[in-house]
Amino acid sequence: MSRKVSDDAVVEVEDSSSSSSDGRRSSQDEEVVNKELQEKKLSWEHLRRHDSLYAESGKFRGRDAHHHSKVMDRAMILQLAFQSIGIVYGDIGTSPLYVYSSTFTDGIKNNDDILGVLSIIFYTLTLLPLIKYVFIVLQANDNGDGGTFALYSLICRYAKVGLIPSQQAEDKEVSNFRLELPNNSLRRASTVKAKLEKSKSAKYFLLFATMLGTSMVIGDGILTPSISVLSAVGGITEATDKVTQGAIVGMSVGILICLFLCQRFGTDKVGYSFAPIICIWFAFIGSIGLYNFIKYDPSVIKALNPKYIINYFQRNKKQAWISLGGIVLATTGTEALFADVGHFSVRSIQISMCSVTFPSLILAYTGQASYLRKHNAEVSNAFYKSVPGSLFWPMLVIAILASIIASQAMISGTFSIIQQSLSLGCFPRVKIVHTSAKYEGQVYIPEINYLLMVASVAVTLGFRTTNKIGNAYGIAVVFVMTLTSAFLVLIMIMIWKTNILLVIVYVLVIGSVELLYLSSVLYKFDQGGYLPLAFAVILMTVMFVWNYVHRKKYYYELDHKVSPQKLKEIASNPKLNRVPGLAIFYSELVQGIPPIFNHYIANVPALHSVLVFVSIKSLPMSKVPVEERFLFRRVEPRELNVFRCVVRYGYTDIRNENEPFERILVDRLKEYIREVLWMSGVNNKGSATKGSIETTNSGSVDEGGRSNADEDNKGEVLEFELKEVDRGWQAGIVHLMGESEVMAGKDSSFGKKVLINYAYNILRRNLRQSYKVFDIPPTRLLKVGMTYEL
Repeated sequence: MSRKVSDDAVVEVEDSSSSSSDGRRSSQDEEVVNKELQEKKLSWEHLRRHDSLYAESGKFRGRDAHHHSKVMDRAMILQLAFQSIGIVYGDIGTSPLYVYSSTFTDGIKNNDDILGVLSIIFYTLTLLPLIKYVFIVLQANDNGDGGTFALYSLICRYAKVGLIPSQQAEDKEVSNFRLELPNNSLRRASTVKAKLEKSKSAKYFLLFATMLGTSMVIGDGILTPSISVLSAVGGITEATDKVTQGAIVGMSVGILICLFLCQRFGTDKVGYSFAPIICIWFAFIGSIGLYNFIKYDPSVIKALNPKYIINYFQRNKKQAWISLGGIVLATTGTEALFADVGHFSVRSIQISMCSVTFPSLILAYTGQASYLRKHNAEVSNAFYKSVPGSLFWPMLVIAILASIIASQAMISGTFSIIQQSLSLGCFPRVKIVHTSAKYEGQVYIPEINYLLMVASVAVTLGFRTTNKIGNAYGIAVVFVMTLTSAFLVLIMIMIWKTNILLVIVYVLVIGSVELLYLSSVLYKFDQGGYLPLAFAVILMTVMFVWNYVHRKKYYYELDHKVSPQKLKEIASNPKLNRVPGLAIFYSELVQGIPPIFNHYIANVPALHSVLVFVSIKSLPMSKVPVEERFLFRRVEPRELNVFRCVVRYGYTDIRNENEPFERILVDRLKEYIREVLWMSGVNNKGSATKGSIETTNSGSVDEGGRSNADEDNKGEVLEFELKEVDRGWQAGIVHLMGESEVMAGKDSSFGKKVLINYAYNILRRNLRQSYKVFDIPPTRLLKVGMTYEL
């Protein structure tokens, strides 16, 4: 049974003057100590050897191992290339189902318009998926992982653009934290970096762009199942006239509900069938496209000449520009090339794209164009009309399966990006279920799954046709592409230090094409285009509210953290009772002890024999090696047996429910005690002697002369401290969870009061609580409540 210690009194800033003054004294002490250290001319390297945070991360070897790509043999690369076909290309592979019908919504006015559209499709597929993503964007992976967060993390690691002050020097010692930078340092890169670090608006803009990209990908997770399944099932109307549009919508809704209900089993359960089915799909559309090209009109090969694009715009003017909103659907799912690179490798995706996907898509669009040159009136269902009669039913079955796989890939991608957004404090707490022991990136989020199902079914029932859904889909696709280009330009300038002429060429060619497509899809805002933007507004409102209060809480705790002087007062308090056992006190604060600990001691004057403050910290990187995850620091005075522990995760790392977190933490704590004890001299009582340089909680340092501590003494003290930890472990572990209530200050504006008192608190009360996210047993949980006035 969980117990809760609460305090209804508001903790105001004015009432915390003692804490604030302690904090000021702490800062003054740090300045004095730092000045003394400079006068003593102690080198940073010498000091760092005795830093308890450095002790844990500094002992590992092979730091540069992660800087080099994993060496794979040819067979492994080909195997990954085959597997990637089923996971990565389902969305872009099913685009031929609806591109021509979405482009020629009012029918074909001129037969040569088909050549113009085919030419645009060919050069768009070549320019965006092939050149931009496969050969440029994939190089901007973050230790093998891709997506919007990978780009943002690279920028955060290179420049200090994070909005929460939780950076630590030790983080840069993680083996795969550092970036491979070109040797030539350019003034332009340093200038851009300096401007980003100094500009608060630039930091907010980067976070805003990341949140917008996240929202648009979630929008893809809603729209992809709707348009893909509806397009595939719609082919039944070619076999019989008895099936109405209402029946098509009903069957699509049934498939969608089954698809979302099956998500809890995980992608891994059906993953082995993905690649063969999509391979069969590409073989079908490629061979049928080649057949139609030869049978109907081989002269469409003329579309390779870009002059047909110019002629198309000259003939149709505004209508040609509007039709770009349908043509851009040929690139749907392109972002998956980058987002899913972590499951495979850059080379494997390059091989599968160039050898299978790209040729099959070009043949499919070319074949449909050849067929439409002879059958202009059948453009509304060009895909199924162009399929030979004997292959219709096999093609229909494969199309439905391919659309389900395309939907599955986007739904899984949505789960992954939401899990990543949690690491930035940009999304409310939800339960992450790891569905596969083999594939790290496969996760399932129950709450999000059912919200996606409801939204996808509502879109299908509301729009009923692929044309209207296509208008909405195009905006989501182009927005994400444009944001990726914006991030990539920053990476080119700051990190890759690319020649400025190449950057300009990229912006003029790729950027102008994407902006042209963006302007076209926005024109259809009132024809369904508002849908992804409406989704984005709702999602970004939720993310902004959560992130805003998350940052405010962190700054409040940072300003009111417990000072070393206060800890000494607590230790010398004769009324303080020591209770057998080991207590784990969870806190979001990375730099110091949160004020809620002082509140706990004031109400419950008892302290467990061993206390560890645990802060779960997300680094701006994809993965943190397990052996480098725990960093410890001893909190002075030593006799308290209080430690701080920062547990570092990357944005794709998942806390495995079956991971023995308690056992690992205790083992690492004992390992830390051994490391620090043997690096410093100790006396018989276990306190630091002269000559030990020990970094305390606030960063102050005790410095003295050298001492030759007896090895036997060290052994006795080590044995005593390890036994203390073991006794605490055997007496039982108690999890202390700080549950801070927040409210706006009395002098706050009306908007701030609405945002904190209502919007945030409604989200917090209706979503999963912290102890459920951490899977803490309720029988060993003690919740400590406190009110923060922000």
